[in-house]
Amino acid sequence: MSKISEVSNWKYSKFLKNEKNNFNKNSILKILPKLFIDEAYNVISGWNNYFPTPLISLKKLSKKLNLNQIFYKDESKRFNLKSFKALGGAYAVEKITDGNKEIIISTATAGNHGRSVAWGSKNLGLNCKIFISKYVSENRAEVMRSFGADVIRVDGNYEDSLNECIRQSKKNNWQIVQDVAWKDYILVPKLTMAGYSVMMKEISEQIKIQKISHIILQAGVGGMAAAMVAGIARYLDHVPQIIVVEPESAACVLASIKNEKIEKILIEKESIMGGMSCGEVSLIPWEILKNSISYCVTVSDEYVSKTVKLLARGEFSSEKIVGGECSTPGIIALIGLSNDKQIKDQINLNVDSNVLLIGCEGDADENLYQELLKKND
Repeated sequence: MSKISEVSNWKYSKFLKNEKNNFNKNSILKILPKLFIDEAYNVISGWNNYFPTPLISLKKLSKKLNLNQIFYKDESKRFNLKSFKALGGAYAVEKITDGNKEIIISTATAGNHGRSVAWGSKNLGLNCKIFISKYVSENRAEVMRSFGADVIRVDGNYEDSLNECIRQSKKNNWQIVQDVAWKDYILVPKLTMAGYSVMMKEISEQIKIQKISHIILQAGVGGMAAAMVAGIARYLDHVPQIIVVEPESAACVLASIKNEKIEKILIEKESIMGGMSCGEVSLIPWEILKNSISYCVTVSDEYVSKTVKLLARGEFSSEKIVGGECSTPGIIALIGLSNDKQIKDQINLNVDSNVLLIGCEGDADENLYQELLKKND
């Protein structure tokens, strides 16, 4: 049985310092403006069943790693959609359609974004087309269908599903609501990111007396990470060290930071952290992340099921937490960095550190979650 004592041997895969790190609040808020961020909170906080998701103290883990506090933002409780993505896609659907019931919505997804878009479309009485790759589980597809979406499976990976979504949407005049930006497609990803920034608004009010010293942010295409950085610029009066974590098999942000330009990488093996298995950082997030990240770190799939089980058994905190595969990398990274004394000293992780982690999803894929709980490590 997995115990917290076993984390003493955990390691990260790669670590990189961003030599261009120069956090500039004004520059960040030019890219994702304060107006966007404030309006997203004002709208979303008025939705039915809105409430701030819990911020849990991982007291047992902070004691184990000899840190002051580790805060875990538990997005498994978000609108019964079990993911922070509920904040982005649904909000973008509402803003972009502006009451027009004739618009047909389309998107490509690895799961959670599509769930949000489908849910938002259903709430507004809109038809919705969702494109998924062969790697997206049928369980995730069924959830999207339960919200009335027409789910179209595409042979290939996420990028193939996105390309097919764009092709059919152009042909049929559907409105794409995507969390990825490309040339001449900027507004909707910004609206989606503005929705995500609601998390930082909540966190800023949940942490009254503590200052966050470090924040570890998951990156796929970078939307959530960049939105949280914009939230830091908007809501915090200090700048924590910002660490981006990625799967070792899909470290497109690390590669881009290293080469000082967007690098498209070839994913040879899909990570079990499917929502983060992305080969290229999105345009808008990159403009924010390239100068605001302090460090990049990658982690292997090896520790994912172990982390899911330790969360579920209350090994990290005084309560049991339902955390899906993409909620694990921040924890894995923090443990790995803490186990490397040289790096731990370099990034000033110590007894005074207050670290913020994003538990970005619960059992959004219930079948996979149960598999991870039962896996023999």
